[in-house]
Amino acid sequence: MRVAVVGGGFAGVEAAMVLARGGVDVDLWEMRPAVRSPAHQGGDLAEIVCSNSFGGDTLASAAGVLKAEMRALGSVVLEAAAGTAVPAGSALAVDREAFAAAVTARVAQEGRIRIVRAEATEPPAEVTVLAAGPLPGEALADWLRERVGGFLAFYDAASPIVIRETVDMSRAYLGSRYGREGEGDYVNCPLTEEEYDAFWQALVTAERTVLRGFEQGAYFESCLPVEVIAERGRDTLRFGPMRPVGLRDPRTGRLPYAVVQLRQDDAAGELMNLVGFQTGLRWREQKRVFRMVGALAQAEFARYGVMHKNAFVCAPRVLGPDTALIGHDGVYVTGQMAGVEGYMESAALGIYTGHQVLRRLRGLPPLPPPRDSMLGALVHYLGHADPDGFQPMNANFGLLPPPSGRAKGRAERKAVQAARALEAIGRYRDALAGGARSLVVEF
Repeated sequence: MRVAVVGGGFAGVEAAMVLARGGVDVDLWEMRPAVRSPAHQGGDLAEIVCSNSFGGDTLASAAGVLKAEMRALGSVVLEAAAGTAVPAGSALAVDREAFAAAVTARVAQEGRIRIVRAEATEPPAEVTVLAAGPLPGEALADWLRERVGGFLAFYDAASPIVIRETVDMSRAYLGSRYGREGEGDYVNCPLTEEEYDAFWQALVTAERTVLRGFEQGAYFESCLPVEVIAERGRDTLRFGPMRPVGLRDPRTGRLPYAVVQLRQDDAAGELMNLVGFQTGLRWREQKRVFRMVGALAQAEFARYGVMHKNAFVCAPRVLGPDTALIGHDGVYVTGQMAGVEGYMESAALGIYTGHQVLRRLRGLPPLPPPRDSMLGALVHYLGHADPDGFQPMNANFGLLPPPSGRAKGRAERKAVQAARALEAIGRYRDALAGGARSLVVEF
């Protein structure tokens, strides 16, 4: 039997690789480049359309814990990320084009995977994994919408990218928040209070591509457009993406009033993205407003920020514990479409779904990860969240059960949770490899 995986994004390639490594032949359907989505530009698998950062990469962050678990489970996207990383302090960021090319090459080398460059309008095989992301083709979206009673949705946005040599470094400096003074992987563009006030006023009054007054909750809180953050109050940016904490200007010895940070976006260091500045402003407005930042006064834009609508299903109502679509035997939904948010979360859920399909083909029951692992916590959330208020979820320590006993402070509590999560995912990996029917019996 050949299994179909629809969608060559993060979740799709992970699911396909799990199945192929498990001895299953896979057709990986990717409609690009013949059919384009509103956000993608190229035809490579795992194309990055938003930030090139995959978040923190230490065990002090929930994102770092999830990555450690994914590495333990053999993540192909993290293998590619390791070879295409760019400086980003304690975070993991990649050269977006090199990364997508590396993922594409790795999948193409897997003999059991056949990449089908065509649009799937419905599940093309008896067993199909739908990993089409938040922007599926219209026909496939219609097929799924009819079976789940309609999609939920929110708006997502990407940050602009500028050409580094057009940044005025005489008005900027290097440094990372909480890093050593004068060092770091970020370019910091400082603003005085007067400059900040003018910038904020221009930002909240600039013309947008999405009409003001769109229904409340239409944006994902962890990825708000910068103009939406700004309109919540004059100082919200100064406590958000423009916070200057730990970014003392080495030329003055003082903290600036606010800072716009730039992060390297390619391996050559020629492109920089505006950190936390995802936006839905019209392109001419982006150029006008962002050039009000002194160091960006002459900046040239390699790509303007864009906004797109993300569709997802109400997982607690329509998906089983293995992400199978209830009432439609053999169809699975994974990645962002299933209700997780973020590149790594989507990839992690793809790994999970791949293993559940593999178990189905081997006659084994579903096997969710332990809830005290970050992956297990995400899977548990999808199945147990309130369906009436369901929203996508990032990895976070709040999803994990609290430590047993007393931990001294937040940092120690996180350290205990992280260590427990890695131990749990190790048991889970061994149970999957050994074909265990349950973790309860084995451990």
